[in-house]
Amino acid sequence: MTVVARLAPQPWMTAHETRAVFAALDAGGADARFVGGCVRDAWLGRKVKDIDIATHAPPQRVMELLKAAGILAIPTGIEHGTITAVVGKAHYEITTLRRDVETDGRHARVEFTDDWREDAARRDLTMNALSCTLEGCIHDPFGGLADMAAGRVRFVGDPRQRIEEDVLRLLRFFRFHAHYGRGAPDADALAACTEMAPRLPTLSGERVRGELSRLLAAPDPGSAWRLMIEHGIMAHLLPEATETARLDRLVRLEHDLGEPLDAVRRFAAVLAIDHAGALRVSEALRLSNADRDRLAALVEPPMPVSPSDDRVKHRQALYRVGDAELYRDLVLLAAVDAPGPMALGAVRDALATADDLPSLKLPIAGRDLLEMGLQRGPAVGKLLKEVEAWWIAEDFRPGREECLREATRRLGAA
Repeated sequence: MTVVARLAPQPWMTAHETRAVFAALDAGGADARFVGGCVRDAWLGRKVKDIDIATHAPPQRVMELLKAAGILAIPTGIEHGTITAVVGKAHYEITTLRRDVETDGRHARVEFTDDWREDAARRDLTMNALSCTLEGCIHDPFGGLADMAAGRVRFVGDPRQRIEEDVLRLLRFFRFHAHYGRGAPDADALAACTEMAPRLPTLSGERVRGELSRLLAAPDPGSAWRLMIEHGIMAHLLPEATETARLDRLVRLEHDLGEPLDAVRRFAAVLAIDHAGALRVSEALRLSNADRDRLAALVEPPMPVSPSDDRVKHRQALYRVGDAELYRDLVLLAAVDAPGPMALGAVRDALATADDLPSLKLPIAGRDLLEMGLQRGPAVGKLLKEVEAWWIAEDFRPGREECLREATRRLGAA
């Protein structure tokens, strides 16, 4: 491979922990480079999340070299050539160079190699096939740097073959287009994705959920999502996911308000479903119980929420919802669905109401009514609800003593 560019020193490259790992490998003659996302994102000036390293040394040799240097080595995926090196709080995945021997669309049987180009050739996209030495020399065998400069997401080699090796790559193409692409998508890649889309149901719900969630976490995922609908991709995954205009409005609102991105909230925006539909989608995508319940509440709210209401109604809605984060999501989605332009100030005021939840707790409970002499039974719950309704109507202001007096008054009048 020819060195085509140099990466300026990065803090994670010059860190003591990183250099300790490279020194351990170099001590045994193992050539090592950074690979994949850390090289891609560092070149683009984006935040680097995980540091992956490749080497021609076999995994058992990597284990030996790390241990000899006093570095904790964990065989996290040793059958596929991956060892995790732990130095202090830093974790590094070190994988032996590989070539695919056999693939079935989901898994690959690999053999180890010492050929850097051969290893790069098995990667999905050109921007993910980069490697970089500790000194910052970038090796780019398939034009990934030029593709990134052009905002072009392109498969390594033949797109159809790449997708046949792992069908998940079809979804990864759209995810990367959402995060890194500009303008029209690569025509060959889009054609292959359209042709291979009927194979998507062979993927597990967990893998599909992971890719779609990451796609929705893009700063502006709407164009990529529309591409998937227009080219029949989504029909094989989530045919209910058609509300792209609603997604666009939510994305703009989140940006204008400085709200953090949230995949479940964006799922709710794009899905044209009811409570039962939310349960079906949650099952298909293997959502956690918490995310399932949240999605169901977002597509079919427990009570109406409107940012245009006054503060009293905001507080009442918050109390009935009973969850500050869910309430905030409902406010945002309600603002998105408003028939006309919604003033950002009104939405901010409604969102700020979520901070009141800790104080919105009825000051008395059933045991207080029992201590007043009321007998156990339905009458306790009935009176408690009456006092609660009065307390809510008073904008949650009455304290414990006032609530007890109101309960006594109602009990005497009964």
